[in-house]
Amino acid sequence: MEYIHANRDYWNKRTQTHLQSAFYNVPAFLNGRSSLNDIELLLLGDISGKKILHLQCHFGQDTISLARMGASVTGVDLSDEAIKQARDLAVKCHVDCNFIECDIFSLPIFLNEQFDIVFTSYGTIGWLPDISKWASIVQQFLKPGGSFVFAEFHPVIWMYNNDLDKIIYSYFKKEAIIEEETGTYADRNADIHSTSITWNHGLAEVINSLLNTGLQLLQFHEFDYSPYNCFQNMKEVSPGKYMINGFEQKFPLVYSMLMKKP
Repeated sequence: MEYIHANRDYWNKRTQTHLQSAFYNVPAFLNGRSSLNDIELLLLGDISGKKILHLQCHFGQDTISLARMGASVTGVDLSDEAIKQARDLAVKCHVDCNFIECDIFSLPIFLNEQFDIVFTSYGTIGWLPDISKWASIVQQFLKPGGSFVFAEFHPVIWMYNNDLDKIIYSYFKKEAIIEEETGTYADRNADIHSTSITWNHGLAEVINSLLNTGLQLLQFHEFDYSPYNCFQNMKEVSPGKYMINGFEQKFPLVYSMLMKKP
C-alpha cells in the first residue's frame, strides 16, 4: 500500500537523527533513565511478570523501559531501520526484548500469541487509515482479562497547521492528510525531506471502535499538557510538562485510556 511505503521511508529517514537527538537522550537512557511518563505508568501499574505487546514501538525505548520493569515485551514497528536500532539498543541495555518488523495490520502473519497487556502511545494511530481494523488487532492479541493501555495526542491538535496558528483540517476528516515535511520533531533543523500520509481520528471513532470489539472502558482521561516538547511554540510549565503558548490550560494535548478484555 502506498501509505505503508511512504511512512516506512519517513520513519527510516528519521531514526538515526532521533537516536542522536537530545529529545530522546539515548546516553541517559543507556544509564537507566526510563522513557515512560506518569500518564501511562499510572494505567500500567505493576507489570512485573506480565507479557506486553507494544505496538508502533519506534526504536524501542518504551519497549525496553517496560522490560526493565520486569515485563516480557514484544515491540512492533513498520520501520526496518527503527527495528534494527531497537534490537541494538536492547543489547546495549542488556535487556531481553522481542522485536518484529511489520505494519501492525500484518501482525497476525508474524505473531500467534496473546498478551496480558497491549500498549501503544503518542503519535501512533494517526499513521493508520482504519481504526476499526486497528481495534480488532488490539482485541485479538489480548488474553481474556487482559488490559489495553493507550496514551495519544488529542485529535484537536491535528486540526491545526504546523505553526499552530490556524485550523486547516476538520476534526471529522476521513481522507488522508498528505504533507511534505522537512526536519523532525526531535530536530527541526535536520536535513530530512519526506512525505507523510496520516489520518485524524476523533475520540468517538477511537473509543467506539474499541468498544465494538467487546473491550470494556475502565478509565478515560484528558490532559492540558504534553510530556514532550514536540510541537511548535511550547514552553515547560513544570518538569516534564509542556503547554503551547497562548493555549495554556485551555487546550487538550493528550488523552489516555485503560480498557479490559472480558
